[in-house]
Amino acid sequence: MKKICLTVVGLYIGLFAGFAQTSYDSSKYRPQELTFEEANIVSSYYHQDGNNSAVTGGIGTEKLTDISNSFDLKYYIYDNSYRKHTITAEVGIDHYTSASSDMVDLKANSSASHADTRIYPSVNWTMENEKKGTTIGVGLAFSREFDYASYSANVNFAVKTNNRSGEFSAKAQVFLDKVSLVLPSELVATVAGTSGASSGREHDRYPTTARNTFDLSLSYSQIINKRLQVMLLGDVVAQSGYLSLPFHRVYLTDGTVHQEHLPSSRLKIPLGLRASYFLGDKIIIRTYYRYYTDDWGLTAHTASIETPVKITPFFSVSPFFRFYTQHGTTYFAPYEKHTAAETYYTSNFDLSTFNSNFFGAGFRFTPPKGVFGLENFSMLEIRYGHYQKNIGMNSDVLSLNLKFK
Repeated sequence: MKKICLTVVGLYIGLFAGFAQTSYDSSKYRPQELTFEEANIVSSYYHQDGNNSAVTGGIGTEKLTDISNSFDLKYYIYDNSYRKHTITAEVGIDHYTSASSDMVDLKANSSASHADTRIYPSVNWTMENEKKGTTIGVGLAFSREFDYASYSANVNFAVKTNNRSGEFSAKAQVFLDKVSLVLPSELVATVAGTSGASSGREHDRYPTTARNTFDLSLSYSQIINKRLQVMLLGDVVAQSGYLSLPFHRVYLTDGTVHQEHLPSSRLKIPLGLRASYFLGDKIIIRTYYRYYTDDWGLTAHTASIETPVKITPFFSVSPFFRFYTQHGTTYFAPYEKHTAAETYYTSNFDLSTFNSNFFGAGFRFTPPKGVFGLENFSMLEIRYGHYQKNIGMNSDVLSLNLKFK
């Protein structure tokens, strides 16, 4: 039931991959039958704890454990015009247990919300014209958990400069989501629901409402010289529909309990800069900065650095550090600080003012004869990260990434 933000896990699995360009080689052999390119298996374990649960109005345990697994297969083929077609199919499964979500029903010893499984398959197709330096693609994805269903689609386009040292890319995505209106137990009889019918299955017992997201992402990467590469990034994200979470409680100054209530639209604009500097043959310095603002009054700054160090030709260590600072929305107030005169209110500390740090290291092994002597087992990577907020929330994440070619 409780949606887990996977930003940390995503950062942790693949912080700021390189974006080197290559020139077109007309003599290269190109298979005109479907050919296996690679497969990736990623597993991660995530654990967090804290004392500001939004489910219980900004107080109470945030203890949560999540086990995530994803598997993808990538195939490619060249057509008669020497354009490369790549098809990637992925399926992911997350399972979590959450002490805070279990408090949706204060009377039950344990409710359906204490644990959940999310399944998210996706498929993507791209066509790259290596001679012209252009790429187009489309994708479809689906995600389902106890109280949330999401359908998404994307289209993307990229074009390289004539000398292949720069690349502009654009990606448009749409997410059409359904939120199940799972209410706090004491509000079930007092809050009117929206339309929805029960089919007898547990997750269909609740009425649902829509949440839609439209995202346009633009980027430009450039090789400055043989040591320095940079990338500029920008997004415009527009959301509409039910943007609250129905089981988040808000306690007013008079002691009464209400549902979280937030505006039905939100416009987000993040802008970022990445830079990679090759310090000799063994060390890369990768940096990232992002500024974020939205029309809820929330602003944030992110700065991070990762320094992969090649210990041997086949083994590298990548320590990383990320600092994040956020000025929260005016819609936020902690437990029993909101008043009945306010139109919008939340006690979700993710929308408050706070600072956070995320640090750890990755270890990558890519032996020429394959991991453990298995020729097709091309890469093994283990990463660990520790995340801490200055408002009392801490988490740890451990990830294993296996690549087969």
